[in-house]
Amino acid sequence: MSIIIFLVVGIIAGFIARAVVPGRQNMGILATLILGVVGSFIGGLILSFLPGGEPFPSFNPAGLIGSIIGAIVVLLVYLAVRRRTAA
Repeated sequence: MSIIIFLVVGIIAGFIARAVVPGRQNMGILATLILGVVGSFIGGLILSFLPGGEPFPSFNPAGLIGSIIGAIVVLLVYLAVRRRTAA
């Protein structure tokens, strides 16, 4: 059951990250899911470095916010790399 929750949080984080970052991202649902899942890992790492943070916290609002922040970071890096290789 926790894998299903992880995937749902990942897709939500991916969709929110795509909505927040300006510009058009040519991504399907699977790419958005992967973006959110990778963002969750990155967000967990970011939160673990904060004072009192624990690595990969359980599902809570801070975990969801960390997942969204991580997905935004991953999306910005992806867009920068894609822009650089296209030029």
